[in-house]
Amino acid sequence: MSQKLIFSSIATAIALSLSSQPIMAKEQKNDKKNVEVIVVSGTPAGAGISKKDASFAITNVDAGLIEKISPKSTADLFKAVPGIWVESSGGESGANVFVRGFPGGGDAPFLTLSIEGSPVYPAPTLSFLENSSLFRIDETIETMEALRGGPNPVVSNGQPGLTTNFRLKRGSEDAEALAKYTTSDYGLQRADLVLSGEVANDLYFMVGGYVKRSSGIRDAGFTSEEGKQFTINLTKEFEQGEINIYSRVTDDHGTWYLPTPLNVDGIDAGYTQIGTNNRQASINYGSDNQSQSFDFGDGRGWKGQVSGGSLKVDLDNGWTISDRFNVTKGQANTFGLVPEGSSTTVGAVADNNISATGVITGNQYTANTDIQQIGRWVVLKDIDAFTNDLAVTKKWEQLNVSVGLYTASTSADDWWSIGNQAYYILKPGGEMLEGIACNNSTEGCGWNYDINSTGDATTSALYTAINYKFNDQITLDLGLRSENHQVEYSVDEGLDGKITKAVSYDETKTSWTTGINYSLNETMAIFGRLNKGYKMPYFDDFRDNFGAYTAGESLIKEVSQVEIGYKFMTEDLQAYATLFSNEVTGDTFVRRPGEPAEILTNEAKGAEFDVNYANDTGLSINLNATVQDTEITASATNQGNEAQRQPGWQLRITPSYEFALANDSFLTVYGTLSSVDDRFGNNENTVTLDGYNKVDFGVLFEPTEQVKLQLSIDNLTDELGITEGDPRNPTAPNGRYIMPRSIKFSVTYQLF
Repeated sequence: MSQKLIFSSIATAIALSLSSQPIMAKEQKNDKKNVEVIVVSGTPAGAGISKKDASFAITNVDAGLIEKISPKSTADLFKAVPGIWVESSGGESGANVFVRGFPGGGDAPFLTLSIEGSPVYPAPTLSFLENSSLFRIDETIETMEALRGGPNPVVSNGQPGLTTNFRLKRGSEDAEALAKYTTSDYGLQRADLVLSGEVANDLYFMVGGYVKRSSGIRDAGFTSEEGKQFTINLTKEFEQGEINIYSRVTDDHGTWYLPTPLNVDGIDAGYTQIGTNNRQASINYGSDNQSQSFDFGDGRGWKGQVSGGSLKVDLDNGWTISDRFNVTKGQANTFGLVPEGSSTTVGAVADNNISATGVITGNQYTANTDIQQIGRWVVLKDIDAFTNDLAVTKKWEQLNVSVGLYTASTSADDWWSIGNQAYYILKPGGEMLEGIACNNSTEGCGWNYDINSTGDATTSALYTAINYKFNDQITLDLGLRSENHQVEYSVDEGLDGKITKAVSYDETKTSWTTGINYSLNETMAIFGRLNKGYKMPYFDDFRDNFGAYTAGESLIKEVSQVEIGYKFMTEDLQAYATLFSNEVTGDTFVRRPGEPAEILTNEAKGAEFDVNYANDTGLSINLNATVQDTEITASATNQGNEAQRQPGWQLRITPSYEFALANDSFLTVYGTLSSVDDRFGNNENTVTLDGYNKVDFGVLFEPTEQVKLQLSIDNLTDELGITEGDPRNPTAPNGRYIMPRSIKFSVTYQLF
């Protein structure tokens, strides 16, 4: 996309306002003010509580802010949450999400994604699967809540890190319908539709979804991203409560963007290895070297269904019964062309040291042509899960007591063949080569790791939560959870029909939390919280750390946290500041299959800032910032170093200004500045990833109440920021850039 077209798009949007009649500064819309927020995350079975009265740090992101952020993936939205570092440059699926300095080498081990309060999948992370990969954002979303720490270790699935809860839109007595079309400079074609209303007396519905396709922000030269989704949400209200049922069916996949060489001319943020000349390829696997062809253009995605519901009944004498459940079933497969080590040249590895031939085109490539080993990775993953959270609450004048039972069953069946390296030309869609001995070998040029595994886990947790209100100012809460976790898992490494590792696991742990909230006056409050929780192991934890497990390690990560927070809330301003300190013991890190596990203890201290400002003039500002200091306090080799891949500070600020125009039309101009500190790419702290500044820009024009036009430019200056290095070989000069500049344009029409 040329600069001329970019600035032409901006000028056109601004001209819309200048060509209108004079701006009327005092006729702003009335929906920009901050209002009291009720949150359901962090409470027994989703009982609502005012954000002002909550003794924990929680961020709310409503549909309006989601629209301005214009996230490229679900994980991309988490950048709006303080304390969270997100590496979302890998595409629609497969993000890496880090929480408050908690240790991690990838994926999102301390993230749980919930819908209507129920986890979509109880295991926060399996290899090649983190929770956000199972969820797609569309126009059916009302809001997202993001709770860090707090009472998390006690309620729901006991996640001690970050829980993001997406709440769906619900119907009302007034029927509504919305249609939206989105296109882009990278060939995106997307249509969204949402319809809601009342079916019968006190029975409400919402249905919606999308279809989309594109060649990807990093152009693959073919339709590399395709998806569709359908969601239905039904709510029946009755005198003493409500019943809610939802179901979401998704079939969405896109290219897996991977680290690329940083020292080769022509390789930039828009580069992707996948292309027409290499998307279809064969691999050999198993003890008898079976051969099979796959389409690596399918990338990563989710094809499945997430369904659930809730029941809440208010009984006499202060008794309440509530229950939430969720069922998830589907396939989360991964196909990718994964770089292995540094780039080299044809002359360095060719059989004749002079040239090699392209297997597709027959072209001759000379000795100085840049090439790299690329692995053809296949991961087939079938998952299913069921969760249920039942709670009974008794309310007195000053005291609330809840007792709950959380149960979950989780399954995963995996088939992998990873490694499978061969030399490819280093250019978009670069083809495989002939004339290099290992390329013609069934064993390939590097390592292979093939597995077939099956795992089942069951979790049962009995918890209690007590809330006591001393007076109008002081509230104390206590929580206790006893969780039993059982795992049955076996794996055939080598695909020869022989089980190489088998696990029967049964452990019980007790988590606790206590918090106090003190309202200084009508606008200010402070809170403090202590908690201790655990992250229980799942299937891949045992395979990766089997030696440690058989030596007696429980593989349970113990998390201790302290929080102190300040809240300031007026009609115009909501500001939250939270100091945090945490320690995680028992963390393990394995760079690649077969390598020994590094066992770590990590500590982190820091501060989060979460600010929303909106006034009558049309100005609004959203800001979130994090400052943290991390340290590996126990390790055989890396004690005293910083935790890998986490910045010491980050800032994101989104100012917005709304102009009231003639004829009841409105123009909103907004932008976002994201600034990130340097990070280390490995626990050894030998690889530094430079910080960067990224600018986004957008214009929203509403000529009538029914029509909305939006232009959004992501990475306006085309900043070449690096999100991560090469996690499998940190010293190799490979890295993954943030997404290059892209432009989206959408038209939304409120049908009624």
